[in-house]
Amino acid sequence: MSVAAAYSSDTRQTAGILLLTIVAVEYGGTHLIRLVRGTAPATQLQLRFERAGHAHAGVLVILSLVTLPYVDVADLSGFWQGIAHNCIWVAAILMPAGFFTSVAGRDIERPNRFIALIYLGAVSLALGVVTLGVGLLRS
Repeated sequence: MSVAAAYSSDTRQTAGILLLTIVAVEYGGTHLIRLVRGTAPATQLQLRFERAGHAHAGVLVILSLVTLPYVDVADLSGFWQGIAHNCIWVAAILMPAGFFTSVAGRDIERPNRFIALIYLGAVSLALGVVTLGVGLLRS
């Protein structure tokens, strides 16, 4: 059986894009190395949030790749299939973006309002995994 027959075109396209984003996560790691080594300025809060953002980006991109094939076999259609297919990778964007943007700037000691993206990402992740889990249990 070919990959084209095993997975939907949406799954193949999304997986291809997600695989390419790993290069961006790698590049972000070089920035994190500069922060940890002290060659780029950062407060302790910024360093903690940069670490958390980088870790969430990597883990959630991999989780997105792992769960995508299950969307094709879950008992879901229409709106719910879209939720299961998209909400996990959307969380992989929102949560790291919240960590990074909420402490952007110089001498930051408190996160700004962009911290809300972390919570939006958490809601997106929960919607995606719960919907996919229910769909798989029903199939």
